[in-house]
Amino acid sequence: QVQLVESGGGLVQPGGSLRLSCAASGIIFSRYSISWFRQAPGKQRELVATITSNYYTNYAGSVKGRFTISRENAKNTMYLQMSSLKPEDTAVYYCNNPSGTWYWGQGTQVTVSS
Repeated sequence: QVQLVESGGGLVQPGGSLRLSCAASGIIFSRYSISWFRQAPGKQRELVATITSNYYTNYAGSVKGRFTISRENAKNTMYLQMSSLKPEDTAVYYCNNPSGTWYWGQGTQVTVSS
């Protein structure tokens, strides 16, 4: 069974930076594309970024140029470096495969506010 644990969220001022981590277990991590999703209050969960097993990356238009997704297969861990954060980035951030078919973790809260 796949287990996903997100961490690294917090409160940050607009323009600030955070790095999120996603630790995965129960899978051969290196074989899978992995994605970050986020869900803001009252909104549907949305796909933020994806990294494939071959390290190709793709981003939602709203975060392109500000967020960087990466992975460290030796640690079964994926990261999301977030810079130039905006209040609209406030959400709970989750990791999963791009189809969102694994069991969802608890997520990590990111709040961007002055």
